[in-house]
Amino acid sequence: MIKEHSKIFSIIFTILFGGILYYLMLPPFNIHSYLFWVFICILIIVFFVIYSLLTIPANIIYTIKGKKKNNNLKSYKLLFVIPIIIVSILLVNIILSPVFNSKSYYKRIEVKDDAKFTDDVKEVDFNKIPLLDKDSSEKLGDRTMGQMSELVSQFDVSNMYTQINYNDKIIRVTPLEYNGVIKYFTNRKNGVKGYITVDSTNGESKLTKLGTGMKYMPSALFNENLYRKLRFSYPTAIFEDMAFEIDNEGNPYFVAPIIKYSGVGLKKDVEAVVILDPITGNSKKYDVKDVPTWVDHVYPANLIIEQVDDWGQYKNGFFNTIFGQKGVVQTTTGYNYVVMNDDVYLYTGITSVISDESNIGFILTNLRTKETKFYNVPGAEEYSAMDSAKGQVQQMNYSSTFPLLVNLNNKPTYLISLKDNAGLVKMYAFVDVEDYQKVVVTDSSKGIQKAAENYLNDVVDDENIHELKTKEITIKTIKEVIIDGNTYYYITDNDNQRYKVSIKTNKNLLPFINNNDKVRIEYAKESEVITINGIEN
Repeated sequence: MIKEHSKIFSIIFTILFGGILYYLMLPPFNIHSYLFWVFICILIIVFFVIYSLLTIPANIIYTIKGKKKNNNLKSYKLLFVIPIIIVSILLVNIILSPVFNSKSYYKRIEVKDDAKFTDDVKEVDFNKIPLLDKDSSEKLGDRTMGQMSELVSQFDVSNMYTQINYNDKIIRVTPLEYNGVIKYFTNRKNGVKGYITVDSTNGESKLTKLGTGMKYMPSALFNENLYRKLRFSYPTAIFEDMAFEIDNEGNPYFVAPIIKYSGVGLKKDVEAVVILDPITGNSKKYDVKDVPTWVDHVYPANLIIEQVDDWGQYKNGFFNTIFGQKGVVQTTTGYNYVVMNDDVYLYTGITSVISDESNIGFILTNLRTKETKFYNVPGAEEYSAMDSAKGQVQQMNYSSTFPLLVNLNNKPTYLISLKDNAGLVKMYAFVDVEDYQKVVVTDSSKGIQKAAENYLNDVVDDENIHELKTKEITIKTIKEVIIDGNTYYYITDNDNQRYKVSIKTNKNLLPFINNNDKVRIEYAKESEVITINGIEN
């Protein structure tokens, strides 16, 4: 009798405990999720512990009566289910792993490798380029929030700062959040009253106040918590990290990708997207091909990086990644975003696994459609370009942002911002992708257009090097000038023609030439001030 009552009570307690645990843990009811199996194993352990404790009196009675039968043995058998679950998951995942299915991992993402950079990426428009990275956007957003005295004590600024294309403007957008538990209870009736946008091109930051506040938020509690709202609406869905976006009318939404797996947690991909209105709580599930065009982030960046790495590794099988490593490539550490054709694209370099000093090319992935193209443009690895840019002004101890990839003068070029310790952009650097020694930095106060002009005037396009003209001149005057940390010499000859030359053109000669010296120069074209591309005695 004790045994039966103990079993019933243990089942009831486990169900009640499971309900509370589910409410807090929010596991999907999906066998492909690790979290689901953790949830099941916890319930098994809870049942065993409660049942064992409740049957202690029965075991004592059996012992007193001298019976050898262990009535607790069946409860121990239940624990064997846990190692069976673990072993089963391991076996299934091994069978479905790249060891036996390398081709399917290679095909996780389709990469078009015949693309031409100048055909797909238009000449850079500096009025539509995201000069501000996430860190700088956060500082501007916090500053804007600090000016709103009626809100700053009640709400925090989320660190989401999703980069989107909003009505042909490149912005980062992030919601406000409840500033703690007490502030949630005092403000939950009216909800979160707005979101912050930061223009990534000019740094304009503003707070958009909503007529009706956002009720379902990550910082909300109980059934108004965003994750709990999604879980109760879609109990079997496995959600990936969500993004905060606004539609073309400025209405806020959370975009939550739904993930599918092979095995348990293997080879994930996005199979659908849930778009949730945080004001009303209404949501709708879309197949990836049917997602509205205003949505920019369907595929998370970390998922794209994972899939491109698989594409780079498993083309020639699993064991080739360990032994021969023929044709094995991988993404470089870090990525950035490029905005084109009303969509946001992820950019990252592709490098060989046996060399990390240079890239063999780079990929662009549309984060809404997953269309991915590889551009065979060998050149500098991003961190080499960043170090090259910092080296131009190393005495300033500036930090470097991850490069933006732009088409400048029909050549792939890195655009890098150099920031001081306060996070303020102080200089812009342009670096040639194919030759990171070609770098020019310019004070940011002069503007990005001037920075590009300085770069184009200072760097020789290798494709036109054969067109250089030569002549001999006699120096009439020569003057040394430092511009944005770079040394230039301005020369006039006996015919009063003016010239400009960087010290990098011939640093062993230029500091030592004087008036009346004769030199032989190379230049590309005639102009009012001719740029010298080569100079020698």
